[in-house]
Amino acid sequence: MGDGGFGAKIMFTISEDIPIIGGVPVTETITTTWIIMAILIIGSIIFTRNLKRIPNGIQNIVETVVGSVYNLTETTMGSDKVGFAPYIGTLMMYLALANLAGLLGVRPPTADLNMTLSLALITFFMIHFNGIRRKGVLGYLKGFTEPFFLLTPINLIGEIATPISLSFRLFGNIVGGSIIMALVYSALAAFSSALLGLDIPILQVGVPAVLHVYFDVFSGLLQTFIFAMLTMVFVSGAMD
Repeated sequence: MGDGGFGAKIMFTISEDIPIIGGVPVTETITTTWIIMAILIIGSIIFTRNLKRIPNGIQNIVETVVGSVYNLTETTMGSDKVGFAPYIGTLMMYLALANLAGLLGVRPPTADLNMTLSLALITFFMIHFNGIRRKGVLGYLKGFTEPFFLLTPINLIGEIATPISLSFRLFGNIVGGSIIMALVYSALAAFSSALLGLDIPILQVGVPAVLHVYFDVFSGLLQTFIFAMLTMVFVSGAMD
């Protein structure tokens, strides 16, 4: 969707004169993601400079966060799969910032099904790639016939449903909160005009703060944790 609906706005178009396909629209989802990527890259450079053998200050916080991600990965997936920790940590940091973007009045990238489906497909390919890498092609395919070969179609449908459920769970929760907040702001603006006779939406100041805490902070961070946990569980299950 573009500028006409609730979908992500088209910020600009690249090369409108491209033959056949025309221009490539760049949406708010992409530009916000670029900003989040820049924050993560610059932050990682700044926070990892001049690391000391005995940590202090910000290094203590960074090491605590990294250690927590490694412990979570080891606890969930097993000590032999702790190598997935860097990806899981990056995924969680991106999702956390993306889901919290609503606090700044920016449409969260995860309120776009294109983004959540892309992340879910990464998880989907990780599941099957690592399952085949660990068990071999024949050994992995044999798993779809268990516990009884007649259940193979159901097992295949379950695998296909994985990226769909992952993407819609995250998308639904985030876009639902965005819609509710948009309706709240619209209603408060109308109340300001009707009750106070002001064109200035004064009731929008401070009133939605509690809802922002729930939809953007609590729900956003919860969905970050759930998506990361499901990724670890699915990948680990395919490898065991």
